[in-house]
Amino acid sequence: MTDLVIWTDRGLYCPEGDFFIDPWRPAAGMRAVITHAHSDHAQRGADTYLCSQACAPLLRIRLGEDASVRGIGYGCARGVRLGGVLVSLHPAGHVLGSAQVRLEGPGGRVWVVTGDYKLAADGVCDRFEPVRCHTLITESTFGLPIYRWPDAAGVAAEINAWWAGCRSAGRTALLTGYALGKAQRLLSVLDASIGPILLHGALERLTEAHRAQGVRLPPTAHAGAAQCRAHAGAAVVLAPPGAERTPWARGLSAGGAEVETAFASGWMLVRGARRRSGVGRGFVLSDHADWPGLHLAIAQSGCERVGVTHGHVRAMVRYLRQGGRDAFEMPGPSGAGPHEAEDADAADSHAAGTHAASADAAGAQAPDSDAADSDAPATGASGEAGRAGEAGGAGRVWGVGGVGGGA
Repeated sequence: MTDLVIWTDRGLYCPEGDFFIDPWRPAAGMRAVITHAHSDHAQRGADTYLCSQACAPLLRIRLGEDASVRGIGYGCARGVRLGGVLVSLHPAGHVLGSAQVRLEGPGGRVWVVTGDYKLAADGVCDRFEPVRCHTLITESTFGLPIYRWPDAAGVAAEINAWWAGCRSAGRTALLTGYALGKAQRLLSVLDASIGPILLHGALERLTEAHRAQGVRLPPTAHAGAAQCRAHAGAAVVLAPPGAERTPWARGLSAGGAEVETAFASGWMLVRGARRRSGVGRGFVLSDHADWPGLHLAIAQSGCERVGVTHGHVRAMVRYLRQGGRDAFEMPGPSGAGPHEAEDADAADSHAAGTHAASADAAGAQAPDSDAADSDAPATGASGEAGRAGEAGGAGRVWGVGGVGGGA
């Protein structure tokens, strides 16, 4: 029986519907179904894009207002027919508007492509919905047994305690996280009673798009030089990863306060990744499923076959086969291992984040960019299979005279 979804050098392709899912090499004439608006899943170049209603405004920010984007509601009842395939979108719980793609082909065959997902509710996006299928294609970003997330409420309490400690010491707290999804999730858990919350320009447009869709977030102010001076030693500043190494960061210490840095990501579970990130404190908070979550999602789907992509593919396929499952590999972009694809995206994201931060330093409204907005490892952490360590430790402190673009 012909597979509903196959690998090509442009991305995952559905021959019976003649469309691609999250193509990594879009081209003219292509129809694309997009799981979410992160830059490693949504790229310019296709003729048309289908996504969830909640994703559509974010996707237009990513691709440009001239992109042909159609948003549909979640659920089988709101599905659309593309060729001989009924396509519906279902909540993935990754970021706002993220979706699993359900494909129902001739004879009632059902495939589901998860895209990126997490099972826990976060208050920012719709919670993951288990979708029954015959074949499941799952991500595996954190597809190793070492990845087991701590309680998210406990992590939120740690973040607020860290900020309160910074304020008590007269230091400005700089908290970095991916521009789409992570930044808004961090914002949603910050305790505004501690002090002012400032937002880097590269995060503002995406954050306003969340507010426009009813996501409840505390008030923020633009993290320009004047605001940073006015709230030095009291504020928490949210910024994309890498912003602390740009000229924009000089403004954070202009008011005379030292700056303490932190980064929130699932990669912070691993000691080596924390060390390479260059920040003082790592908070383990991910928008992806951990090892138990991946296997629970597979079980809940009731699938007969499992395809694994985007992450620790070989290790997870081997584990699934040893457990008696019919599992197979789905390669990453250009046939490369998914780790290489993730690292390339992270490098691109860091460069874009640096550009946005530089524009902010010049007093301009930072445009949207790929400012480290996907949960790819910023320093090659996807290859880190070493021992997970504790994410604590004192924050890195910048001296008043020592802040620079490369600090």
